[in-house]
Amino acid sequence: MSTTYIIPGAVLTEREHLVPLVHGEPQRGSITVFTREVAAPDGRDRPYLVFLQGGPGFEATRPTSPPSGWLARALADFRVLLLDQRGTGRSTPVGPVLPGATPTEQAEYLTHFRADSIVRDLEWIRAELDVKRWSLLGQSFGGFTSLTYLSVAPESLREVLITGGLAPVTNRPVDEVYAATWVRVREANQRYHARYPGDLARLRTILRRLDDEDVRLPSGDRLTARRFRQVGMWLGDSAGFERLHHLLELPFASAAFLWDAQEASAWERNPIYATLHESSYADGGATRWSAQRTAPDDAVSGELLGAEHVFPWMWDDYAGLHAHREAAQLLAHHPWPRLYDDDRLALNEVPVAATVYVDDAYVERSFAEDTARRVRGLRAWITNEYAHNGLRADGERIVGRLLDLVRSRA
Repeated sequence: MSTTYIIPGAVLTEREHLVPLVHGEPQRGSITVFTREVAAPDGRDRPYLVFLQGGPGFEATRPTSPPSGWLARALADFRVLLLDQRGTGRSTPVGPVLPGATPTEQAEYLTHFRADSIVRDLEWIRAELDVKRWSLLGQSFGGFTSLTYLSVAPESLREVLITGGLAPVTNRPVDEVYAATWVRVREANQRYHARYPGDLARLRTILRRLDDEDVRLPSGDRLTARRFRQVGMWLGDSAGFERLHHLLELPFASAAFLWDAQEASAWERNPIYATLHESSYADGGATRWSAQRTAPDDAVSGELLGAEHVFPWMWDDYAGLHAHREAAQLLAHHPWPRLYDDDRLALNEVPVAATVYVDDAYVERSFAEDTARRVRGLRAWITNEYAHNGLRADGERIVGRLLDLVRSRA
């Protein structure tokens, strides 16, 4: 069943697909996965490009009217399939309350929401739509998922574009990954304070007052110093330095300050962003709260602002995460299976092009460059022109450049 809308500049076709919760075990029941196909008015027969959103835990980009940015560029060559990955958006969303009568059942349910299950959903949908092969555009976690797709079903892919999403693919220890992210985020902190040198004293005052005073956010949650350090998430965005500066300059505990501090983090809107975050780096084995165990002292009790780092205390400080607390603890010790097949990637025949952002605060550059070397035929565009959000900031140019790279592959 599908629904079609005609908007200025595009034709939208919305579909709901019934897929197994556990692929290969239909007796476990089904979930719904939502897709929105976007085509130019004269491009409804063009080949498919599947967009894989960053995350984990976020639904696909919602198109504007008329389409703009990277989507406008992609529509010149493709029909674009916007996938709400399982558990997000309109795809049987995972909310604050988890299915299952016990924490063990709830945690087991969430083990089926990683990249490997997302790839199998896409294979199910590809068969439903009777598509022989399609192309991928993966942003961040969507790039991680694209590498899993190349490991599981490369025969289904025409070409793959990855932006800021070259995950380590060699069963690299998760602690090595998170230790590297702390180095990168420290560099971002240093660049920030070099741009706004007066903000360090202001930040220290804010953190001290939050330790001493019971300051409440509009949600009713207490704004703790450790929660405020998570505004460092902005440091990975091209506009983030200014957003952070404009927050720090506001009068402490004013309505604007509290509202902006609350909005600085997306952990509660999409709870699996937190609950499954470390699992996206677990190419085999348990994570055991790696970000916390590898955190430097000044990220715990000083002024170092973190980025995409999750900590056990978050399920206490964020009301919207409370119901995930026990499941998150169990998942931190879950022995995750591998996501990538090193041998298949080394023999890859699918054209792949990827951006590697020099100053990416979320994805370690040296590991991304190593992955680029290990995926046969991958063409990397290593650039310091963009932050992690390059696809949003200058998507038309980035998609155009990556298409040129995959199509000029010798």
